[in-house]
Amino acid sequence: MTVEIDNQSGFCFGVVTAIRKAEEELQKGGTLYCLGDIVHNGQEVERLSGLGLVTINHEQFGQLPRGARVLIRAHGEPPQTYITAEQREVEIVDASCPVVRNLQKKIRDTYRQHKDAQIVIFGKPGHAEVIGLQGQTENKAIVVEGAEDIKKIDFSRDIYLFSQTTKSVEEFESLVESIRTQLQSEGNKVNFEWHDTICGQVRNRVRHIREFAAGHDKVIFVGGRNSSNGKVLYQHCISVNPDTVFIESAAELTNEYIASCKGMNIGICGATSTPLWLMEEVREKIVNS
Repeated sequence: MTVEIDNQSGFCFGVVTAIRKAEEELQKGGTLYCLGDIVHNGQEVERLSGLGLVTINHEQFGQLPRGARVLIRAHGEPPQTYITAEQREVEIVDASCPVVRNLQKKIRDTYRQHKDAQIVIFGKPGHAEVIGLQGQTENKAIVVEGAEDIKKIDFSRDIYLFSQTTKSVEEFESLVESIRTQLQSEGNKVNFEWHDTICGQVRNRVRHIREFAAGHDKVIFVGGRNSSNGKVLYQHCISVNPDTVFIESAAELTNEYIASCKGMNIGICGATSTPLWLMEEVREKIVNS
């Protein structure tokens, strides 16, 4: 039996930067709050909690005392968060991913320049990044998860489409085609612009992880079940290798499953929110059982 960890899986640079900033701030002493889970991985959140990071929600954020330190995670935040921090004299440690910040600016500029148009965001409603993106439009942006949601769009008005950074390229392209088809069927001569704002690192991982999954007898995908990126990458794995399982930690591997791995070539991979140490724990459990 061979067990290989995908060398391109694990934290993306945005998450790496956010976690590094959290660790650096924690070393300074005092309380460091994080607005929402720093990463969509329960085990990593628990590890940082052990170092002193206190995760809070927006209601708690609005009640913090003056001088409190709050980390903004890689997903970014809407403008109102920064306004609240200034009003309450709260210190912001901004670890927003540069890719997300750039997308926020694009959406904000488009919204200001085209007040009569519709800003449409391909993303998951309620996702932290999407909330931050909607905030750039005074929460007027329309969020769609796929072609089935295009009924939310008014096809008699201009449309500017953007994507959450961790979504599927194929699904985004399919959405673009659905909107174009609907516009043609209605014969509306409106302006439709689409911007593929999916993170390049995520985009490159899709092709690689498909090749990785196809090259192994069994694949173990490790990730948080709340991770949008994890869901996308897992679907790509299972599409090329049906013998793929999704787990959050090594504890989910049963003795029966491990026994079924004997004599096989096993691949372990994960999401951009999956720490390397977690994949290593999975490998150790398989090898040492």
